[in-house]
Amino acid sequence: MSKEFTTSEVASHNTKKDLYMIIHDKVYDVTSFVDEHPGGEEVLLDVGGQDGTEAFEDVGHSDEAREILGPLEVGTLKRQVRSGSPALSTHLKDWKFRWIFLTPPGEAAPKTANPSSVSVPKKDNTGLGVGLYAAVLIGGAAAYFAYQYIQANAEKQ
Repeated sequence: MSKEFTTSEVASHNTKKDLYMIIHDKVYDVTSFVDEHPGGEEVLLDVGGQDGTEAFEDVGHSDEAREILGPLEVGTLKRQVRSGSPALSTHLKDWKFRWIFLTPPGEAAPKTANPSSVSVPKKDNTGLGVGLYAAVLIGGAAAYFAYQYIQANAEKQ
């Protein structure tokens, strides 16, 4: 059975004689491999006690390097869910604002049994692009017709 580690537990293993790192949510004890690492010990020490997934993937390690990780695995990363995530708390504040200021007098607040079950809507970032395109298109059409009008009046004179 594999042990679960928190990020703070892994962070305490950050020396050459006791070196853990996280790669793809798995915790590895790379202490025995520090001197053998082809890229040098500095590379491992830089990400020791941290999540080294990005650094590991950026280098483009070979299949052989990935196989070496197998016996070094000592556990998995324990994911901790934060109850006060910024997206949820912002959404709840927005909900409270809307209820307080936009609800007609005498209307009861909507009932939510569990605030963690509130879904945060996705933001649609296409609004500005479409609106800007429409404004440019309408402005261009108005300029074209104004130019045509001025040209027609200039020919009459």
